Amino acid sequence: MFKILHTEGKARRGEFRTVHGVVQTPVFQNVGTIAAIKGAVSTIDLKDVGCQVELSNTYHLHLRPGDKIIKQLGGLHKFMNWDRPILTDSGGFQVFSLAGLRKITEEGVNFNSHIDGRKIFMGPEESMQIQSNLASTIAMAFDECIENPAPYDYVRKSVDRTYRWLVRCKNEMRRLNSLDDTINKQQMLFGINQGGTYDDIRAEHMKQIAELDLDGYAIGGLAVGESHEEMYHILDVVLPHAPVNKPRYLMGVGTPANIIESVARGVDFFDCVIASRNARHGFIFTRNGTMNMKNQKYELDTRPIDEKCGCEACRHYTRAYIRHLFKANEMLAMRLSVLHNLYFYNELMERIRKAIEEDRFEQFRRDNVEKLANRVVD
Repeated sequence: MFKILHTEGKARRGEFRTVHGVVQTPVFQNVGTIAAIKGAVSTIDLKDVGCQVELSNTYHLHLRPGDKIIKQLGGLHKFMNWDRPILTDSGGFQVFSLAGLRKITEEGVNFNSHIDGRKIFMGPEESMQIQSNLASTIAMAFDECIENPAPYDYVRKSVDRTYRWLVRCKNEMRRLNSLDDTINKQQMLFGINQGGTYDDIRAEHMKQIAELDLDGYAIGGLAVGESHEEMYHILDVVLPHAPVNKPRYLMGVGTPANIIESVARGVDFFDCVIASRNARHGFIFTRNGTMNMKNQKYELDTRPIDEKCGCEACRHYTRAYIRHLFKANEMLAMRLSVLHNLYFYNELMERIRKAIEEDRFEQFRRDNVEKLANRVVD
């Protein structure tokens, strides 16, 4: 399913074959939490901006419209009119971050909906069942998302439970994929490495889950307040123990600089809401750095956002016009900005893939990490 085509150092250029198409890696997954990208962006638009994988969320879709309704409608692909791969997050992060009162047991988690307060239970089997109803291409294992920092003893016990939950996820997915009424009988499972910022727990957990021969391996619980240096250190500790022949997914990351640095350490999959969320507030990514489209200096600027960009916004509209839309609270400002940022991220990954293929990724890294993190000066 996963083939490494070329390497430069630890950076990997690969292909991941799925029932819904081939994913070229490294890849950035575009986040459509409730089966839609915020900012009035359609799945037709997603193809135009080069999206390979769309990411939706188990927790949110279970609450509304309901995973059983989506199954009755033919699964998430038909529901949102998307024929490329979809990854569904397990709901674990949302259970631990959005739910108010919650109680964790060996079986799973009892919690209250953040929408209407109703009581809900979710464990490994329930998460797999919901994701099977959604019929996503890739399902994520149900895990506990640990607060950072957290006491060593608690992290150790939590990770041990997460491992036991992962075994249950694998067994339940095998059962679900064998049922006659399952929509996607080739649904894949990615396990999630946890362990906070404790090197020994992280490394040991990755060694454990690597033995389960899953379809892919994610690193979770990062980009939650620790420094970039701490995150990179954890990757350096964990990735040597991850299977070489399976994709590696750094969850919830990140900035362009984060992505480039993580690719250099051997990561293949990324996702982050930053591309669309920041765009909706006028914060734009370009090849020359970041921009705030609401700034006064763009009032008379007739240039496109990025003169080297081929997105709809840059092909047809000026900085002055888009700034005006933001100031007028016009929805089109968000739409054009989100389209631009998603195009930028997907094109960034294409540039990274090409750089690895041509053995010039280290030069690409040197040329872009600092520049992409800074503000545009003109």
